Amino acid sequence: MKKALYFTLFINILLIGCSDSDTSSENQNFTLLKTYINGSEVTGSVFRNIPVNSVIEFEFSEPVDIISAQKHITLFKGSDQINLTFTTGASSNILQIEPQTSLAFFTRHDLAIAAELTSIKGKKLNLFMPYRLFTELDLSDKFPSISEEELLTKVQQQTFKYFYDFAQANSGMARERNTSGDLVTSGGSGFGLMALIVGIERGFITREQGLTRFEKIISFLETADRFHGAWAHWMNGNTGDVIPFSAKDNGGDLVETSFLVQGLITVRQYLNPNVAREQNLINRINELWEDVEWSWYRKNNENVLYWHWSPNFGWEMNFPMYGYFEQQITYILAAASPTYSIPKIVYTNGYGRNGAIVKNNFHYGIQLPLESPAPLFWVHYSYLGMHPNIKDEYANYWTQNKNATLINRAYCIANPKNYPLYGANCWGLTSSDNQNGYAAHYPGNDLGVISPTAALSSMPYTPQESINAMKFFYYKLGDKLWGEYGFYDAFNISAGWFANSYLAIDQGPIIVMIENHRTGLLWNLFMSAPEIQTAFTKLNITYPAP
Repeated sequence: MKKALYFTLFINILLIGCSDSDTSSENQNFTLLKTYINGSEVTGSVFRNIPVNSVIEFEFSEPVDIISAQKHITLFKGSDQINLTFTTGASSNILQIEPQTSLAFFTRHDLAIAAELTSIKGKKLNLFMPYRLFTELDLSDKFPSISEEELLTKVQQQTFKYFYDFAQANSGMARERNTSGDLVTSGGSGFGLMALIVGIERGFITREQGLTRFEKIISFLETADRFHGAWAHWMNGNTGDVIPFSAKDNGGDLVETSFLVQGLITVRQYLNPNVAREQNLINRINELWEDVEWSWYRKNNENVLYWHWSPNFGWEMNFPMYGYFEQQITYILAAASPTYSIPKIVYTNGYGRNGAIVKNNFHYGIQLPLESPAPLFWVHYSYLGMHPNIKDEYANYWTQNKNATLINRAYCIANPKNYPLYGANCWGLTSSDNQNGYAAHYPGNDLGVISPTAALSSMPYTPQESINAMKFFYYKLGDKLWGEYGFYDAFNISAGWFANSYLAIDQGPIIVMIENHRTGLLWNLFMSAPEIQTAFTKLNITYPAP
């Protein structure tokens, strides 16, 4: 990328220099002055999102020899040369170039003007001019139309395959991503447990198949590495050994553990205690849940929870969880624990920052109770099982989550960076893969990356807006965005990039939150747990919110 930028700057400097020097009648070269695509002037050497039927015009300092142009101006798609038609425009100094056939959609084409190009006076350009043309997307429908309900089920069923068909064989756990091999994720597996419930209820698998998978996962969790009851972020699915998430993060991860426990409790509430096999699973889940030492992660009884602890590095990761982000469920479960509970002061001082999380700022005319606009996973992860229609002394979380979603969408509609396709039906910024790796995408860090999980997992908050986005992703972009396990992770039209990756933490919220939108299934199960009601009483949380 840097080399391309430097090359473009070099070309532009040369162009300016040549243009200035052309004022002399003694100049032996002629120069390119301006470039137009479909009548609009463009600058630089890389042009994106151009129509597949485009006329390119070059304005030179003097008329070009057409015969020379036919020889020295070329257009390629890969190794295939494209035939061009050359004509002069309204001004004899303007050369029009038009491909004889439509260009391919969403494809790179290379246009080159050789230094040997001559004017009708015999002057040479004496400067090689390379251009890259990236064509627009084909926005025709890619799949036959089906009903809205059929499409919702189709998205859920295809996404479900990630957690059932693609689960790690030995453990039944969710792989971190589709290229992770035997590396499994604790938080993503918590989402996967809830996805399995959806799969049973929707008829994607039988209850027998679901119970067998629950047993495999729980058996793995019982023997996997634990650190004061908490699991690591990553584990080896064959051995249960911790796989370090980073240099010193080789121990307990309390946030990922809370996502896993949220799933386990939801499964427990789904199981039938009158069936011996299912009662056995209930007992085993209770033991796992009650073994998590939430209070240990206060680090010597401080009034805040810490994210990490390592047997090798202790508290050196040093991440006290002050404020509002993805981890409200961590504090709720810590307060709910029947064995290692935390008092309300930890929630008030840690999570609530003694009221400092309240902001009530307006963005796009929409008031956001807590903090600033953030990646949308903040309104998903804690609320896959925990119903967001709760209220504490800081906020009504349904209002918080809905407004955060509306602000994210409003930003994409406003599109201050003028990225292609952003709009009312193509929106959603959250943490995901991008063309350069992985990043947190949100209005304050907009890199042109749309992540389907952002809009789809917000469906309970913005039903029609999210469904419209789902239809756009499926029908308009489905040839590039739809794959074996549902929607790929992200795309960036301005960079000409679509992911071929799937991440458990992005796929899980899609299937779960669509189901919560449709039936409230996972919310109803999790919220029926008596420990959660106990925690709400302790923390003065009202449910449902008034």
